[in-house]
Amino acid sequence: MKNLSRLLFAMLLVLGYSNVNAQDENNPWQITIGVNAVDAYPSGDGAPFSETIFSKFTDVDNYNILPSLSTISVSKYISDGFSLGVTGSLNKIDKWGENANGEAISVDDLSYYGVDGTIKYNFISGTTIDPYLGVGGGYTWIDEVGAGTLNGTLGLNVWFSENVGLTLQTSYKHAFEDYLQTHFQHTAGISIKFGGTDTDGDGIYDKDDACPEVAGLEAFNGCPDTDGDGIEDSKDDCPNEAGLAEMNGCPDTDGDGVADKDDSCPTVAGLKALAGCPDADGDGVTDADDACPDTAGPAANKGCPWPDTDGDGVLDKDDKCPDVKGTVANNGCPEVTAEIQKTLNEYAKTILFDTGKATIKTQSATVLADIIAILKEYPTAKFTVEGHTDSVGSEKLNQSLSEARALSVKEYLVENGIDEFRLSALGFGESKPIDTNKTRAGKANNRRVEINLAK
Repeated sequence: MKNLSRLLFAMLLVLGYSNVNAQDENNPWQITIGVNAVDAYPSGDGAPFSETIFSKFTDVDNYNILPSLSTISVSKYISDGFSLGVTGSLNKIDKWGENANGEAISVDDLSYYGVDGTIKYNFISGTTIDPYLGVGGGYTWIDEVGAGTLNGTLGLNVWFSENVGLTLQTSYKHAFEDYLQTHFQHTAGISIKFGGTDTDGDGIYDKDDACPEVAGLEAFNGCPDTDGDGIEDSKDDCPNEAGLAEMNGCPDTDGDGVADKDDSCPTVAGLKALAGCPDADGDGVTDADDACPDTAGPAANKGCPWPDTDGDGVLDKDDKCPDVKGTVANNGCPEVTAEIQKTLNEYAKTILFDTGKATIKTQSATVLADIIAILKEYPTAKFTVEGHTDSVGSEKLNQSLSEARALSVKEYLVENGIDEFRLSALGFGESKPIDTNKTRAGKANNRRVEINLAK
């Protein structure tokens, strides 16, 4: 009874330790209760591994077995397959060692008890068949005489369920004192794993629960599906209303491929482009807004047809250039392309001025006529006439000269039929060269006028 008290005291220490450690893994604790068998045949004469140490390893006749609860162990999973445990055991010894004839030595009933700590490594934890290796040490008493041991362990868990299983284990216990022989201790017991946390009570431990604070389904890793449509709430655009997977969990009452929440006509099949509403005449105007639902017409006229003389998609009533094909973006007028812009500037840079003056030379009349013809093709476009000089002379003088030349070109264009509101003049002096000012040719390129589309 005295030995049993010591064992129970050791187990209380272990269980007390378990209550002050955080449980942050699924079922991190394991308790095993069972029986043990002590085998000191042969002793090996104190050698760690003699030639005969395993000679009768499976001979049950040499085992010392106490036919009652005699072993209890508690272990805690650490990480990466490793766990730390403590085992307490009791036994009665009536066979201990071997004599010169190789026979087991009978002894009077001796009390055996021990406390051992083990670090275990599980090779394939999480499976039904769960083998492990362990190493550790402890202290073993034989009738009040004790000694420390170094232990090597080989074991196997066979799990019947997630929490309950059978554990079989063999430990080789090497004694550090001559009065305690090296021996084997075999155990068999029922193991129970526990300690997992399930905050929301949905049967899925927090460690594996993607939504640990909200009860959910195993199929969705613990996350809920409130409307029961088979789509978890986090991926369901309509979590409180059962719907279709292709609609991200939202219903589509009229079956037109537009979810009710986005469907302006949820009870009548329509087109996605028109927010689920029908368009009988296909003119892009929903029937509800179409004054001529059976005759195609532009949206600008409520779905009724209006003339478009130049066929540019802009109704005559809105077309600022009704007889010239243009673009919708430019109110029915043609838009100045990059090619046209390039042509304008190729002409503009050939405009000639009297030296040091803003007076346009008469020989520039032809190129100016070409520029005017282009500008008239785009009656609504606005342009900026820009003057530039080379670096010869003072910066102040060059700035004034560039402004004067730009204004001179603008006035010429206005005098020859271009609306003044379409033109502005700016001078940049020598600040924006397009070539070097170190050569005659470069300077000539920098002395220029540009006509650019106003942004």
